Amino acid sequence: MGWQHGRFTNITVGGDDISEYTNTSEMTRGAAGHDVTGYGKNAEVHTGGLKNGQFTCGGTYDNTEATGPHAVLDPLVGTVVEIVRQPEGPGTGKPEQTFDALLTQYVETNPVADNVTWSAQFTISDDVVETTQA
Repeated sequence: MGWQHGRFTNITVGGDDISEYTNTSEMTRGAAGHDVTGYGKNAEVHTGGLKNGQFTCGGTYDNTEATGPHAVLDPLVGTVVEIVRQPEGPGTGKPEQTFDALLTQYVETNPVADNVTWSAQFTISDDVVETTQA
């Protein structure tokens, strides 16, 4: 079994690489379920429906005017944008996921005794394309 360290993960949102500001991310994939039970059954019968998913990420706030998370993500709230996720980092033969997602929430947290942090929540829109980097 091969292990992969999370520190190599690379994330691009709308063409902007936000990896250096990101220290956590999570991709959740799921599907709708449908009850198709007919008369005479003793138990429910289910079938799968449309796929769905969420993508979240967050990290340490950086007020860099053009490339920091606020400058990149805040203007995208409410829009669908392309995300490229490389869970093992960039490199030939490594996996890559490309998908469109609606940015539903961008949050900045300002604790009194710590660094400002940020988080973003996306709803995946349409299929996730899984490829191997060339």
